[in-house]
Order: sequence, then C-alpha cells, then structure tokens
Amino acid sequence: MFYSTLSKFNWKQVEDAIATATLQSVERALAKRENLNLEDFAALVSPAATPYLEAMAKKSRELTLQRFGKAIQIYLPLYLSNDCENSCVYCGFNRNNKIERKVLTASEILAEINEIKKLGPFEHVLLVTGESPKASFEYLMNAVELCHEHFSAISIEVQPLGMEEYAELAKNGVTAVYIYQETYREETYQKHHPKGKKSIFEYRLHCPDRIGIAGVRKIGVGALLGLENWRADSFFTALHLNYLQETYWQSKFSISFPRLRPFEGQNFELCTPSDRELVQLLCAYRICFPDVEISLSTREAANFRDKAMMLGLTTMSAGSRTDPGGYTVSKTELSQWEINDYRSPAEIEQKIKQNGYDPVWKDWDAAFR
Repeated sequence: MFYSTLSKFNWKQVEDAIATATLQSVERALAKRENLNLEDFAALVSPAATPYLEAMAKKSRELTLQRFGKAIQIYLPLYLSNDCENSCVYCGFNRNNKIERKVLTASEILAEINEIKKLGPFEHVLLVTGESPKASFEYLMNAVELCHEHFSAISIEVQPLGMEEYAELAKNGVTAVYIYQETYREETYQKHHPKGKKSIFEYRLHCPDRIGIAGVRKIGVGALLGLENWRADSFFTALHLNYLQETYWQSKFSISFPRLRPFEGQNFELCTPSDRELVQLLCAYRICFPDVEISLSTREAANFRDKAMMLGLTTMSAGSRTDPGGYTVSKTELSQWEINDYRSPAEIEQKIKQNGYDPVWKDWDAAFR
C-alpha cells in the first residue's frame, strides 16, 4: 500500500529540495525525451523553473498533441447529496454549516438527468456525494443504474469505499473513480479534517489502492491546492501517481488541480498557486506524465481554462452545478463550492472549436469492454 512509500519521504526535505533546485536541473529535465523521474518533476515545479515557462508550455503542448491529438472531453457533475458527517473546514458541506441537507430521490435524479440532456449531448457524468450513511453504497448503486441508460461513461467522486464495493460498481458501469487526498502532509490533513470518517488519513490514502485492485478502468487523484505548500503537495501527488502507474498499470489515470478559493469562516492562510504557477504545474505534470489525463473544472475562470486547453488540458466540465438539484432549480444555497466559469455547454463547445480543438462528448462505450 502507498503509505509505506509515502513514509520514506520527509516533507521538509522535499520542500527544501524544491526550493533549492537549480537552473541546471530544470534544463536537464527539459532536455530529456522520456523516462523523467520525480527529481525532474521537483525541478519543473520549483521556483528555478519560472524563467523556463515558455519552454515548458511548448513541450507540454507538443506532448499533449502526440498523445491525445486535439480532443477535449466534456463532462459535467451531478451532485446527488450534500449530506455529510465530516467537518472539513474548507467545505460548504461541513456538517457544522447550517444549511438545508438534500439527498436526491430516484425521481429527482431522473429529473436532473432530463435537464442535463437539454444542456447538451452529454455522455459522461460525474456523480458526487458527501460522506454520509444516506449516500450509502446501495444508494450509489441505484443512482448508477438510473444513469446507465442515459450516459456512456459514469464516474464517481464519493466517500471512500471497500475494494469489493468498487469492483461491484465497475461491474455495473462505473468507468472512473476520483478520490483526492486534499493534502499529503498528515499533520496538516488532521488539522483540516478534525471529525468524521475523513479524519482517518491512511484509510483515505489507500483508497486508490482499493480502486486499482478492483480493476476500475480509470483512477483520478490530486491535492486541494491551498491547504499546504502547493509545490510540495504536488510532488507527493506525483509520487502517488507514479506508484499507482507502476502498481496498477492496467488502469488509466487522471490528475486534477482544484485551487481552494477564499471561503466563509476561513481561519488560515491559503497556499494557492497563482495563474502562472498553475500553468507551470500543469506543464510539469504533462512533461513528466505524458499519458495522464489532465482536467480543470469550472472552479477556474473561463479565460484561464481557454488558455489551458492549448497547453495540456484534455478534459473540461461544462455547465456545472455544485448542489443537489442544481439543474432543475435556478438557484439554491447548497453549493459545495462556487463555480467560476458560468458559460453554457454550447458556449464552451464553441470556444473549443474556435481554438482549433475537437469537443468530445463521448469517447467510451461499455460495449467495447
């Protein structure tokens, strides 16, 4: 399991190694054609790489075109529930927040699907829930069954499950599971997740192992940029990704870069990268992990996402609502986080075409399994 690999590294030493990376180490990483390692990744996310951003962007774009062509996959999230027993200090679903809790019924899920289909020819849906007994494995299985008739690809971002449960979900149509560690620094993780099941660092950390053992087609990982030193957290995410690729080589992998935005009740300083630094991070992942899918959600602004698709982005959400029932009602106060790209799916599709890329609504069919 990954914890034994993670334990071999010291957070402070990793921070220092990144901070003291040299221009020569950056140039050496950029000169490599293949087989880049974690030392190269550390150099490419270091302050020393800042003068090389244009060269990184050029190489990232070239690698993306080689591996993925000009295809940009489009998906959207369907929030099934905002009921949650965790106390994550940065999340709108925090159990201490006085909001109306909602768990969609079967009829409400079908109503959401109906509205989603009006927005565009979506074939990839991401099911999202809080961590609660009300959003149980059985509930999730029922939701997957309801979606199965309407979408070719069903992904989930839910509470950590057991290996057998992931295997059953994969058997019944789930093509990808996304699970974000938030931060890989254990003491920081505990500070921001004081109560609830999510407070168990190691159980969440080993979730991708259980997904890989279950044989799920695609595994998504990432850190919530802002809780800790983003450069160090990104290094440990890369370490995790490298481990998973070597261990579960039959699965595909996805990386995401959610930046934590200021929120009500915030009582700590955010460690978020700037736009320029986020571009650096995106390019570093593409250069070191040329076959990984890279996604940016509507958490990011429209202009930034438009530029990112030219550099290494392969997947974009469109028309997102981050609250249960968000597609069938005009506005609620139940959002997990605020979106920052308010364009319609049609507008995003048009922008992708204007940039010379191909919007892909469907790139996977269960019939090919």
